[in-house]
Amino acid sequence: MRLYSVLALQTAAVAGQTMAPAPLPLMPECGIKCLQYASSLSPCGADQTCQCTDPTLTQTMAGCVMAGCSIKEALLTRNITAVACAEPPVRDKSPGYVAVSNSFGILSSLFVTQRFAYKAWAKLRLGTDDWLTMAAMVSCVPSIVFNAHVVAANGMGRDTWTLSYENITVFCRYFYIMEVIYFADVALVKLALLYFYLGIFPSAGVRWLLLGTILLVAVFGVVFVAVAVFQCAPVDYYWWKWDGEHQGRCMDINAIAWSNAAISIVVDVWMLGIPMWQLKSLRLDWSKKLGVGIMFSVGTFVTIVSVLRLRALNFSAHTANPTWDFFDVGIWSTVEINVGIICVCMPSLRLLLLVLADMKSVKSGRGPL
Repeated sequence: MRLYSVLALQTAAVAGQTMAPAPLPLMPECGIKCLQYASSLSPCGADQTCQCTDPTLTQTMAGCVMAGCSIKEALLTRNITAVACAEPPVRDKSPGYVAVSNSFGILSSLFVTQRFAYKAWAKLRLGTDDWLTMAAMVSCVPSIVFNAHVVAANGMGRDTWTLSYENITVFCRYFYIMEVIYFADVALVKLALLYFYLGIFPSAGVRWLLLGTILLVAVFGVVFVAVAVFQCAPVDYYWWKWDGEHQGRCMDINAIAWSNAAISIVVDVWMLGIPMWQLKSLRLDWSKKLGVGIMFSVGTFVTIVSVLRLRALNFSAHTANPTWDFFDVGIWSTVEINVGIICVCMPSLRLLLLVLADMKSVKSGRGPL
């Protein structure tokens, strides 16, 4: 068969390592048997193009490999056949992943810096909401660093079969760490916003409502962080289970992610409703109420991002190509946390802009706004 000749002459790779001329025996025995079986059912004969593009042959071989090969053998077989059929260059979306992560990380850090700089300039006492915002930013920094220097470097946005076994393990290990950080950050951002509400809504009824929500979010955060840390037994089975060679057990990871996302969205909607309902009781003219309402409404963007992340979770729920299919989940998780941090800093930005506007009007001789 022509495909066997191509496989023997093409440059092959062992799980994404540097390509070097190698004979057909590099393909695992199970892969060769599956190729022979699939080819015997295909009408392509010696037509190389047909062999590489025939969907029936491809599906038959894929099913055979998944059933008869180990995971490492399946990845190796997929890589070799991709090289033999001269598939397009390796897909790589990692530069975009790094760019988004770095951009939002820098933007959120600037907003946090602005928040603390304004309070220092105005000689305002730092409250619980400020420290929670700082905690969210501090815990977010490792994720930004891991995104740029570890996760992307070890396969995010690339096909799993183009990676070395070590790449896959490192990717899974740090994806686990970032999952734990994500759950913690989600709770910290919500708590920062709730404590801010406590400072501006003095009504006793609203305060009890906010305190109850704070308790709910705190429990929500602790429970999901604990579940994320101990979702597999032993813990390191999370990043070793991909190869099918290690013993352990894990909870339903997709169920954990889905339940966290669903609860988070419901809480976001609830938290958005509280300030909107209280706007009517604030002693402000309609134009200022409109401005405050718009500021609070920025939080709806976080909810929209959460919904988009939930959609990405659905798409990647049962994937055999995690480093490629987790790309959208990683992107939306990064955007969600950083936009959340930006949103909790919006009130201080508004105050800063009002001060600057007043200073400008006084300087121009028109008096304060």
